[in-house]
Amino acid sequence: MTDTAQGVRGALRRELGGFLRAHRELLAPADVGLPRTPRRRTSGLRREEVAALSGVSVAWYTWLEQGRVDTSRQVLDAVARALRMDGAAREHALALAGFAPEGPGGPNGLGGPDASDALATPHAVAVNHQHLLDSWPTSPALLLGPALDLLAWNTAYATLWPDPAAVPADRRNLLLLLTGDPHHQRLLPAWQPLAMDLYRHFRTRADRAPLSARFGQLTARLRAERPDLEEWWDCRSVGEFAPRTMELAFSDGQLARYGVTLLLTPEPRGGAVLVQTPAH
Repeated sequence: MTDTAQGVRGALRRELGGFLRAHRELLAPADVGLPRTPRRRTSGLRREEVAALSGVSVAWYTWLEQGRVDTSRQVLDAVARALRMDGAAREHALALAGFAPEGPGGPNGLGGPDASDALATPHAVAVNHQHLLDSWPTSPALLLGPALDLLAWNTAYATLWPDPAAVPADRRNLLLLLTGDPHHQRLLPAWQPLAMDLYRHFRTRADRAPLSARFGQLTARLRAERPDLEEWWDCRSVGEFAPRTMELAFSDGQLARYGVTLLLTPEPRGGAVLVQTPAH
């Protein structure tokens, strides 16, 4: 194994440990059928309780949370059940441990040990997808990078939303725009549910690319620009973006509803196409 691969493996173990610890701290003893004792100082489960529920030793589970050991799929499944993980969280834990289905770019196509920080050639990828975006003349559409950076858009998008071409290049990121741009928030008053689900989608990819500078830079910028959303940035919840309907409010008082779908692109460590379809 190369030094780079060893570094990625170690970083993924630490991400897995932090993910397990976050889930353990969210559970109350009553959630798993245990009594709350008077001497308990925290609301979360103790490590020894998770170890007992999972059928492993306390020392081994402690090492797992510390990112010091690898694990088998069978044992990780037992830990996930003990921590009452839902399907998305369980799949994420398995991916961090290296058990996700292998795609062309690593687990779930999100990149192997030698993956770079971004799409290999963002400009070329944008050009390749522009004809697809333009094929939707009435459906605003965006091509997004792995960290939800805006790589390309169609005329319908630039007409409905603030034109990305007029946005400074370093701010062309969907999370930055939804959480920090007044124009986006006026057009979409209920922006929080959409932004939070996109952040969960982002977290899924960030955890699986722990050495990526772009994910780290964006997380730091979100924390700096919106410290009031600290509970978002500290959240370890993950999940794939689910289609939904959103309502836009125009300056003339008119309202419009759009269905929103996120289509994953096939490139290794690729991003996604966000399509907004007028809803009647």
